[in-house]
Amino acid sequence: MASLIRHSAREARWHTASRTLAWLRLHPGATRAALARDLGLTSGFATELTGRLRTLRLLAETPAPPQGRGRPTSVLGAHPEGPVVLAVDLRLTDWRYAVAGLDGRLRDSTGAEHGSLDPRTVLTAVRQVVDVVRDSYGNRLRAVALAIPGSIHDGRLAQSTTLGWHDVDLTELTAGTGIPLLPGNDATLAGLAEVRTGAAVGARAALHLMIEVGIGGAFTVDGCPSTGAHGAAGEYGHQPYGDRSRRCPCGARGCWDLEIGGQALARHLGAPTPADPHGYTRQILDRAGDPAVQPALETVAAALGAGIGALVNVHDPDKITLGGLAAPLRAAAPDSFTSAYTDGLMAFHRGQPPPVVDAAHGDNGALYGAAILALDHATSETALAEWATRQPVQNQATAGFVGRRPRVRP
Repeated sequence: MASLIRHSAREARWHTASRTLAWLRLHPGATRAALARDLGLTSGFATELTGRLRTLRLLAETPAPPQGRGRPTSVLGAHPEGPVVLAVDLRLTDWRYAVAGLDGRLRDSTGAEHGSLDPRTVLTAVRQVVDVVRDSYGNRLRAVALAIPGSIHDGRLAQSTTLGWHDVDLTELTAGTGIPLLPGNDATLAGLAEVRTGAAVGARAALHLMIEVGIGGAFTVDGCPSTGAHGAAGEYGHQPYGDRSRRCPCGARGCWDLEIGGQALARHLGAPTPADPHGYTRQILDRAGDPAVQPALETVAAALGAGIGALVNVHDPDKITLGGLAAPLRAAAPDSFTSAYTDGLMAFHRGQPPPVVDAAHGDNGALYGAAILALDHATSETALAEWATRQPVQNQATAGFVGRRPRVRP
């Protein structure tokens, strides 16, 4: 018990460092004075804090671009030898990945198309990238986050109707490396990106909805998504907002998924079920305004708006962001969307309905969200304490630092 208490106390002492690095991601290139002001620190403590974080290779200070006369200043950024994370976004036809430093900027971003949707084939390809990145960055690689279009349950992929996967163990992606694997639903992570660095910044309660093949999303409060007891929350596409006579591949009846996207458009147009619903939706959207397809777009946009109205009644968000194909579907039939959205709201919401805006990150939302998830882990008190023990200068760098409370301005 005493050992556990000492361990917890050591981690708690990294709280201010964790807050500093979280602030850095939101304010890349800002000054030490801005850090002190925003976190309420004295200038002396801010100087001491940033100095020790530099020594621990967690933060760097570089000269700011000259701006005329006056005392030269410096700006804060990620240390070039500091921790990094790997973000992976696994989609229906391809997958992408990127490395991010503590400033949250994505680099070394690339991707590849799936040669096969066999789970083992896909995960083997991702594992090869994990190994390459680990070989390149060594112990600097602190976490791998995976965005995937499916339901995550206790760290496993329980089901993905998009990929046709069921009960897939994802742990092999980092097995034997000691690197944490953080899986998350792609729409949930896209919502995390929007509320942290996108169109929902500043919203205390935000709802993000994303259509790729089906529709998923995330409800965030104070910048954190609600993921449920086992990590499977946000499966909005499987709410019974559709025709109860239809059975969804998920096993439920009347799912909202069946009224949105490529399969619904094909049904309304009397066409066969498309093999690539995402690509089919884009083809139909390219014909928006054509009398042959516009009624189908109107019907699908109305189904989207009505469901969002129902979710406003559930969550009471400040703002709603639309990602993936949701934004262009609304744009293809705005009057139908707005009418259905308004009609779906309880009366007291109609006077001031939450605004519905396009997502800022576009197709990169899930990748950015995966990076944020991994960096939240890498800059936690526990992870920072562990990082410090691996630094050759940690005794000098942390002496006094971890045992002191921050001096806050009165």
